[in-house]
Amino acid sequence: MTLVLKNSWALLLGMFLLMLGNGVQGTLLGIRGALEGFTPGAMSLIMSGYFVGFLGGSQMAPGMIRRVGHVRVFAALASMISAALILYAAIPNEYVWFFLRVIVGFCFSGVYVVAESWLNDSATNETRGQALSAYLIVQMMGIVAAQWLLNFADVGGFILFIIISVAVSVSFAPILLSVSPAPVFHTTKPMSLKELYHASPLGITGSFLLGAIFAALFGMTAVYGTEKGMSVGEISFFVGIIYVGGMLCQFPIGWLSDRMDRRLLIIGITLIGTAATLVAFAFAGNFTLILICSFIIGGVANPLYSLLLAHTNDFLELEDMAAASGGLIFVNGIGAIAGPLIVGWMMSTFGSDSFFLYIGALTMTMAVYAIYRTFQRASPDVDDTNSYAPVFSTASPVAFEVAQEVAIEMALEGEENNDSVNSL
Repeated sequence: MTLVLKNSWALLLGMFLLMLGNGVQGTLLGIRGALEGFTPGAMSLIMSGYFVGFLGGSQMAPGMIRRVGHVRVFAALASMISAALILYAAIPNEYVWFFLRVIVGFCFSGVYVVAESWLNDSATNETRGQALSAYLIVQMMGIVAAQWLLNFADVGGFILFIIISVAVSVSFAPILLSVSPAPVFHTTKPMSLKELYHASPLGITGSFLLGAIFAALFGMTAVYGTEKGMSVGEISFFVGIIYVGGMLCQFPIGWLSDRMDRRLLIIGITLIGTAATLVAFAFAGNFTLILICSFIIGGVANPLYSLLLAHTNDFLELEDMAAASGGLIFVNGIGAIAGPLIVGWMMSTFGSDSFFLYIGALTMTMAVYAIYRTFQRASPDVDDTNSYAPVFSTASPVAFEVAQEVAIEMALEGEENNDSVNSL
């Protein structure tokens, strides 16, 4: 890890600043929208715009990079993000905000592709796993720090929008001035959804449901907080604790994942998540309980993507694993677009507390489907499964393929160790 930080500290610093901007804008818009008089339904449309753009960017960014190169794509997209963050405050209109969210989502998707390509190129086979872990930790730290930043200026003014625009602009410098020459870019052609479903019905269904869950957490948590009358400080703590839970639970769940039937682990943590949502719904007036439940929900939702990816890999040949990641990203993106729209409609129709009921319904659906799948196919032997590699649902195709490479390398190392033991 020391070697990774020495070689990639500037890139990681730049990504931290980018995530700082992204983390503030998601929560800030949820709070500012209420001040502007936007309804939960309008805010759900605005929040879904990010995922529309992100899905489109994940499909188009590789072609853009091939045509004009990493540096130009990164500089152009990051500049557009910086400009869009200022325009939110200048034009407080729900349709304009939706359009800006699409642009920001599209640009962040492309920026992630470029940054993750450089990070992967600077890593060796021995340090790739540590580089991916450092990258994920920095992302989470940026989002959590963003929530803390909300308390230092008036959410009804321009200052916070200016701060995050500057943070994104400053992020260019350490990245563009320190990275190695742009790597040769390529991504694997995605596996068809039909083939992917045949290989792992739970993987593809779970990814769709998780996209709908994570998008609601990422986009509508602050909207829920404003509807419940929380202060800015309470909302920032409320949103931040979800990501802290995800960061702290990622590796313990990964450790368990490599030592038991992954379907049973998926069932267990989704049932825990469902229980947490029901407690949060029943005691919606108790802020302390809300925070505890949100920590648990975040601790379940964030590692689930890596767990579903690892489960899918268990039923694939090594050469097919990278191709499967593209299909999972696409399905997750469709779920992410739908998530804020559905929860926004529920909050407008049934009240703000239906936010937790929505998440609970999806986690319970995933648990029930995972239980069903345990009766349809035998679980592979734990010793024959592929390794768990952490990755978040907001990652680009490059990060997914890096995670797949890490899993493949770890699986091959395990096979070599087993062969050595057997030979003895």
